Amino acid sequence: MSEQPPLIVPPQVLLADANADARFLVLGASSNLWYEQGATTGPHARDLIISFDNLATLDEAWPRGPWAYRRLAPIGAAVLGVQSHAKDWFRCTSAPDMLRALTAQGFFDGFANIVMIGASMGGFAALNFAPLVPRARVIALSAQTSMSKHIAPFEARFPYAVRKSNWDAQPFLDTAAAIPYIPAVALLFDPFTPEDAQHAARMRAPHVQAIRLNHATHEAIRVVMKAGAFQGLVQDMLAHGRVTPAFWAQYRGRKTVPKWQKSMLFAALDKGHFRGTLRAANQVLAMGAAANLPDDEMVFARRAKREALRQLEAKAAE
Repeated sequence: MSEQPPLIVPPQVLLADANADARFLVLGASSNLWYEQGATTGPHARDLIISFDNLATLDEAWPRGPWAYRRLAPIGAAVLGVQSHAKDWFRCTSAPDMLRALTAQGFFDGFANIVMIGASMGGFAALNFAPLVPRARVIALSAQTSMSKHIAPFEARFPYAVRKSNWDAQPFLDTAAAIPYIPAVALLFDPFTPEDAQHAARMRAPHVQAIRLNHATHEAIRVVMKAGAFQGLVQDMLAHGRVTPAFWAQYRGRKTVPKWQKSMLFAALDKGHFRGTLRAANQVLAMGAAANLPDDEMVFARRAKREALRQLEAKAAE
């Protein structure tokens, strides 16, 4: 696999000088804006994707570029990365104030379609800040509605990051409050991840497309990307304002993704489907061998197979 070329940091400008006709970097008090122009021709040449950092992004070295930029760039749309300085769910004033300023300056006026996208913390931000950008649609993967114990008492993940953030003060405390002001929303989540399912349930509305990705885990974004369905997902929202059946055709590639395979196998074990687990584990191992995957990437499948065989033998001995 060829190495990706290094990212070149855009020229740093003042927020007031940010212009859609030139790439730029605006350094804010608690967030940055990193902008890359899109293609000059093609179906998405006049479109904009606004992506938001998640917790994992903050572990990457600088310069890191907009979240998912290397996967978004081939679409041909311009990309504006809203980058956080901390693992705080953008619980700060800098990011929304910067987006408000761009709106007031007319930055977004020349774009035909605008989609905001993020996963987990980034999905929370995309949903919360979408009403600040006229016409912006949202793709949110495994997004939280709030980390407030009063609003979402079922949410107990990420305790360290949550303790470091303010989950008492308004504004932008609950994405459910933003939902009525967003023209179109696609929520992608694993219904077998209880917290993600409960967050999604708080955002039900006629214009919200709830997309259940069984066994994708909280890291549904990784499964979607590795399945080869990420770019099509974004193109759907840009072109149609909703996710179309074409996404599901591409998402069939999840069957080759070890994260999805592992989740599926152990869910089957938990439900007592031992014969089905055995058949599926054998298929996963055969696929791994055909793809020349290293042995350590197939440990989970061998473990699931052993457990299924043990359970079947125990039942036969009863």
